[in-house]
Amino acid sequence: MNYTTTHYLYSLAILILPAVFIGVGMYMLVRAFIRRDQDLRVLELRMTTSKETRLLKLQAYERMTLFLERISPAAVIARVLDSDMNNRDLQQAIISSIRAEFEHNLAQQIYISSDAWNLIVSAKDELIKATVMIAGQSAADASAQQVARIILEAIENTGQMLPNQTALEFLKHEVRELL
Repeated sequence: MNYTTTHYLYSLAILILPAVFIGVGMYMLVRAFIRRDQDLRVLELRMTTSKETRLLKLQAYERMTLFLERISPAAVIARVLDSDMNNRDLQQAIISSIRAEFEHNLAQQIYISSDAWNLIVSAKDELIKATVMIAGQSAADASAQQVARIILEAIENTGQMLPNQTALEFLKHEVRELL
């Protein structure tokens, strides 16, 4: 190699190396900027999703609260009691009403905790069982008004929280933790 070729390569290296360093630096800077932008978008998406999920959960807890209020014996009886009913008709109407309310809210289980859902299912089953047991102590052809009064008095005289009230307190506790 002669002097001019070496000098030419040296001059070329002096011109190319800074350009390569600047190019690599720009590449790293742009890559870091793009990565930061992607991370911010992912974080924003998670925050939006989190807010939407929290809203859905709160709505599910609201619906299940309404369900638990609607299946209380006093509310169910007030809704289904008809003057033409007898004991058996009243029992069937109460059971049908509670089951219909429950079936209407089945999808809410995906938004609330398993413990809360199990407590709600248990409350529903216990209220149906208590209603049938108390009403079963009366004659099958007894008037619905008499049986309704007996059911409400029996529940009132227990001095204990009803299963739906216990489940409702549990839901309130979970909502406080969620907020």
